[in-house]
Amino acid sequence: MGSLLAIALILLLATLLIGTILYLLTARRYQSGESVARSYDEWTQDGILEFYWGEHIHLGHYGSPPRRKDFLKAKADFVHEMVRWGGLDRLPRGSTLLDVGCGIGGSSRILAQDYGFNVTGITISPQQVKRAQDLTPPGVSAKFLVDDAMALSFPDASFDVVWSVEAGPHMPDKAIFAKELMRVLKPGGVLVVADWNQRDARKAPLNLWERTVMRQLLDQWSHPEFASIEGFSELLEATGLTEGPVATADWSKETLPSWPDSIWQGIARPAGLVKFGVPGLIKSLREVPTILLMWLAFSAGLCRFGMFRAIRKERP
Repeated sequence: MGSLLAIALILLLATLLIGTILYLLTARRYQSGESVARSYDEWTQDGILEFYWGEHIHLGHYGSPPRRKDFLKAKADFVHEMVRWGGLDRLPRGSTLLDVGCGIGGSSRILAQDYGFNVTGITISPQQVKRAQDLTPPGVSAKFLVDDAMALSFPDASFDVVWSVEAGPHMPDKAIFAKELMRVLKPGGVLVVADWNQRDARKAPLNLWERTVMRQLLDQWSHPEFASIEGFSELLEATGLTEGPVATADWSKETLPSWPDSIWQGIARPAGLVKFGVPGLIKSLREVPTILLMWLAFSAGLCRFGMFRAIRKERP
């Protein structure tokens, strides 16, 4: 019994060592929109992220207070909670909605099927667009296009709703991102954004360990910068296109269980090892340190999960 335990411990330590080495040597630092597109193309093509995270490449909502919940169900529940928080369930069916950073279309399909929105999903990744199209059944009012959120190809005032989940950290200029989101909204239209945010460093500068953690979170997943909740709401208002103040909320507690749950998926679903083999295991291990750092950062208040709701002015 003791020898088996020793072997298991050695294997665990070896696994952690391999993951840490891969983590340090294969950082995906942000270079441009093309580097973000390449990263998502790779994650989409190998299928590992979809296998473990499902159709929703975003965190889940576990309730207030959080409770145990199936990982994939929590992700779908997040979409419904965001719809209710944003007041989108009161809009008429057939309203047009732009999903900025749509991934492989999980949220877009729920918005189209359950709420009757006429959805256009955009992502910078061609492989994500292809996969989203493949996963969308005929008759679902959701289409998908390659587009850049920093320079949206749509005319002013094109959509009744603009929706975005966890896309902001990939944007190099948050002011331009905020202006583009508001620009394509029709007068009276609703913007609803959910994002990973950093605590507001203007009130208290980050200390050494916080700067070190944030540097890793930026470098590992192609992020140029995290905005703060306060900072991004100010940027939205600075566009001059919002009707009154931007509504915000912090869903850090509601989404926090997503991080340990995402690691648990690799243990609870061993079929992934059969499906993807040793290369898949190595790729999965490479992401574990970043997920653990995310969990630490959100638990400690260094990162916050921000919600934003804004109405487009009737008269700019």
